[in-house]
Amino acid sequence: MSAERPATKDAYGLILDAIDEGLYRPGDRMVESELAERFGVSRTPIREALQRLETQSLLSRDGRSLIVASLDHNQLAELYAVRAELEGLAARLAAQHAAPEEVRVLREMVEDDREMVGDPAALARSNRRFHKQVHLASHNRYLVQQLDLVHRTMALLATTSLAVEGRSETAIAEHDAIVSAIEARDGEAAATALQKHISSAFATRLRLDSASAETAG
Repeated sequence: MSAERPATKDAYGLILDAIDEGLYRPGDRMVESELAERFGVSRTPIREALQRLETQSLLSRDGRSLIVASLDHNQLAELYAVRAELEGLAARLAAQHAAPEEVRVLREMVEDDREMVGDPAALARSNRRFHKQVHLASHNRYLVQQLDLVHRTMALLATTSLAVEGRSETAIAEHDAIVSAIEARDGEAAATALQKHISSAFATRLRLDSASAETAG
């Protein structure tokens, strides 16, 4: 199998990051020429990156156009169910295998997040970094690969649940409990804490989507 060309890989990452950061939201059209101009990349790697994103179901067809995909209720429930199980496993393994330095980084992330309350966008970016650090601390490359796929799909959520009043403080407290369990090398407690965190985020997401639907209606 041939190695992926750097230009294609770069274009893929640029587009994925733009979706993840909300520059392109569910339903937005992805136009080759516009993307090439925005990112300073030729149209061929842009086209190949779009094809890859479509294969991964991050883009969908609307007639002849490619648009950023959206998740329906069932897809959202399935995504959070898989995420809870995989992230719970990552936390359990992190409690067993994380180096002291990795645990210290997780603790520092929680403390840094306390300074971001009131800035949901910054906290959402930090939240992604925190979860990625837990994944890496599991020291299981195959689990990390699967979680990368799950978190790519999370980019399709148009808003962050951390924007809901009170959710930021609750999420930070949940992160604190996760790190405390990992520090204590209690795998079961770490898994339970992370799964509760995902469940809480899902419940907040459902309330957020319900409120958005009522406003639209």
